Amino acid sequence: MTQNGFVLVVSVSIFKGDEVLIIKENKPSASNKWNFPSGRIEYKEDILDAACREVKEETGFEVKLTGTTGVYNFISNSNDQVILFHFIGEIIGGSLKIEEDEIIGSKWIKVSDLIKFDINDLRESCVIRQIVDKLLNQNVYSMTLFNEQLCKYL
Repeated sequence: MTQNGFVLVVSVSIFKGDEVLIIKENKPSASNKWNFPSGRIEYKEDILDAACREVKEETGFEVKLTGTTGVYNFISNSNDQVILFHFIGEIIGGSLKIEEDEIIGSKWIKVSDLIKFDINDLRESCVIRQIVDKLLNQNVYSMTLFNEQLCKYL
């Protein structure tokens, strides 16, 4: 969602053991770039619901959000001002099913291996590296920071 010139985005690190799922995007703004499952928050959509929806759409997994590494404010490669909310997710259902129009690959890797990627292979590499640093240092915050959406049905 774009709001007053800001693009509001959610992304999720999905863990299986000591590995995290990354996807290779096939979007006009990010062709052949590795990223965490992510996407824009839709109008009137709750942030937490958006994170779970994006994971389901891009991977086929249903997740429970268990933590957050924080909120990131940056100017994207497409020159948009982005506010990104990054979460940690635990798989609670579904199976890996990649949406081939927008996603062309996926793999499970150790978080520490993400820092070995060439910056040109990562979407918004500065942000991903900040997230990876927080994950490696276990600098993760409780989900209690996020309140249920107010006036959800107005």
